[in-house]
Formats: sequence, structure tokens, C-alpha cells
Amino acid sequence: MVEQSVEMKTTPFISTELALFSLKCNILHDAKSDLGSYICRTNPPGLFFLKKTRLLKNGEASVCMRITVNGTRVENNIRKSIDPALWSQAKETARGKSRRACDLNTYIEEARIKLYQIFCELEQQNRPVTAHLLQELFFGQEKPEEVRTLLETMQEHNDQCRALVGTDYALITVRRYESCRRYLAELIRQRYGKEDLPLAEVNGELVRAFAFYLNTEKGCQQNTVIRYMKCLKKITNLARANDWMAKAPFLGIRFHEKEVVREFLTMDELQTIYRKEFPLERLTLVRDVFIFAAFTGLAFIDVQQLAPEHIVRDNNGNLWIRKPRQKTKNMCNIPLLDIPQEILRKYADHPTCRKKGVLLPVPCNQKMNSYLKEIADICMIRKNLTTHTSRHWSQIYPLNERYLQRSVSRQVTI
Repeated sequence: MVEQSVEMKTTPFISTELALFSLKCNILHDAKSDLGSYICRTNPPGLFFLKKTRLLKNGEASVCMRITVNGTRVENNIRKSIDPALWSQAKETARGKSRRACDLNTYIEEARIKLYQIFCELEQQNRPVTAHLLQELFFGQEKPEEVRTLLETMQEHNDQCRALVGTDYALITVRRYESCRRYLAELIRQRYGKEDLPLAEVNGELVRAFAFYLNTEKGCQQNTVIRYMKCLKKITNLARANDWMAKAPFLGIRFHEKEVVREFLTMDELQTIYRKEFPLERLTLVRDVFIFAAFTGLAFIDVQQLAPEHIVRDNNGNLWIRKPRQKTKNMCNIPLLDIPQEILRKYADHPTCRKKGVLLPVPCNQKMNSYLKEIADICMIRKNLTTHTSRHWSQIYPLNERYLQRSVSRQVTI
């Protein structure tokens, strides 16, 4: 009974050990099999052989190296030769211990090591391994891979955009890209201590740091920051499309524009500006340009570009402004009413208009906005007066009826 009980306790133990041992053997066998198949499939072996079909004049055969990857192979002459009788194809080495045989065998062994190192480096870099690529790297034929950088790529993009100003891009858009590059350069020097960053190092951290830099260092508002971020995102999308970047740095990053409530002028406020006599000629000019934009609904850039060819007359003798918008290229047909006509006649002989071939001597947008703030102060208007405000007035009070401008023109003559 005792022996039987001992046998019953030890038998399951022995069978469990045997089962575990068998399982380990199977796992090792499968792993070895998988490893072997993996090596045979992906690890490119370098095969050395003699080219016996074309012997040299001294009767020796050239030693060649064959690189095979996934069924594709390339062959190269390693500029070594040996007597075919002294070659062992099974070992892929030269027979004997002569100095020449030893030198050849040493070269072959070093070639194998170099080939294996190149293969491992490509694997670590996650680059596709091909027989031709191994051949080029082995013999030093591959051109060094160009490292693309962020600011360099952006400068190249900006140069192309500047060349297309007037056709595909507006000048203000190009200037925004250039400002974006300048701010990025400042951030990279300040944060990373470098003059530029490789595209491979551009990530979400840089994107967030740039947004924070624009908010704090440059004092940009949220919507202005978003405009610059769109510029940066276009560059990163361009880099990804050209396979210069592996990851999308904007992945998971969202920016939301804040709704801006635009201020507009009432009819009384517009009449106040229109009737006001200004002691300075520059303020009078800015006032007239502002009033013209308000009564036509044209944007600042369209008023600045308005030329004689944009004024047409219909069958009833009425004058119209027919001009494509600079921003959208949509054709605008705007009736030229009494007050705008008076303003155009006032500046018909202005030297700037004759020199540039335009209808109004419009200053730059920065000066316009600066002088409009002076005008608002003089007229006691507590609103942020800009060139864009004139378009909002025109949207609130459409000027399809002539009495709207006559009600103003009856009170003052320009």
C-alpha cells in the first residue's frame, strides 16, 4: 500500500516534468525554425564565387560577390582573382595558407562583416532593405541622405510663394509666411539653442511651444495665433507629402477661433465723420477713402487698386464699378453713387493717382488705421475705427437706394 501510494504521488510529477520538457523542446524548435526562415527570407547573405566563364589572361578567375534580398540579387566583381584549382566553393574561401590566399580570405571575411553591419543599420533605421541599396552602401556609391530642416523648407516654400505674388498669392499672405518663419527661428534659438531643427525633430512639443511663444512673447491674440499655426501646418503637411517627415506633429492638437463681434458705424456716426472739417490734409484724405469704401463696400486692397478701367457705364448712363475682388477673384458690380463720384473727381489730378494709374491716393493700411483712430477721437466716436469697419457699415446699411447717400450729401459738399 505504501509503495502504491508513493507511486501515485510521483507519477503525476514525472509526467508533468516530461510534458514541460517536451513543450520547451517544441517551442525552441519552432523558434529556431521561425528564426531560420526569417533569416533566409530577410537577411541578405553575401555569396562569393568564381566567374569561370571568362578567365583572365593569366588563367585566374575573378572573385565575385552576390547579394540576394527577397529573391532579387546583384553581382559585383570585388577585383580579386585566384586560380580556380585553389578555390573552395563550399567554403567560399581560397585553399592553402599562402599569403595571397590568406589576404583573399581576410578580405572576404571583412566583406561579410561589413555587409552584415550595413544590413543591421538599415534594420535599425527602419529603412527598406534591397539588394541594390546594400550594393551602393557597401561600395560607397550611395549619395549621403540630405537632412531636411524646418526653416530651410519654410524658406524654400516662401521663395516659391513670393515668385507667385499677383497670380496665386497675395503679398500680405507671403508676408505672413515670412513672419511665421522669423518667429519660428527666434523660438528655436531661444528654446533649443540651434539655428534650425531637422524635420525629424519637429513634434507636438514644438507646435505647442510655438503657440505659447506667439501668445506670450509676441502678444498675438488667439485668432492671429491660429493664422500662424496654419502656416506652420502647411509646411509640415508639405514635408509629410514628400516623405521628409514620418509623424504628423499636429496630430491631436486643435485650435478654435474666437468669434469676433465686429463694430459698425451708425448713420449718425458716419454723418459726423463726413461733415467734420479736419485741419490736416492727411486726415481729410483718410476720411475720404474711408467714406468711399463705406459707400461702395470695397475692401481696403480693392480701393487701393481701383483704376480707371474698373469704371464702366451702363445703357442708361449710370456709372458702375466692375472689378474682381483681390481675395476671392469674384467679379463685383457696384453702382457708383453720387458721393463716391464726388470723391473720385476730387482726387482725379492728384500726383499719386497719375503716377500709379489709380483713382485714389490710398495710404498703406497701417497708416490708414492709425489715422482713423485720430479721426475717431476728434469726432468723439468711442469705437475701434479701422478700414474694415467701413465694409460693416455698408453691410448694415445697404446702399441700393440713392436717398441714403443723398441724405448725407445734402448736408455737406465735398
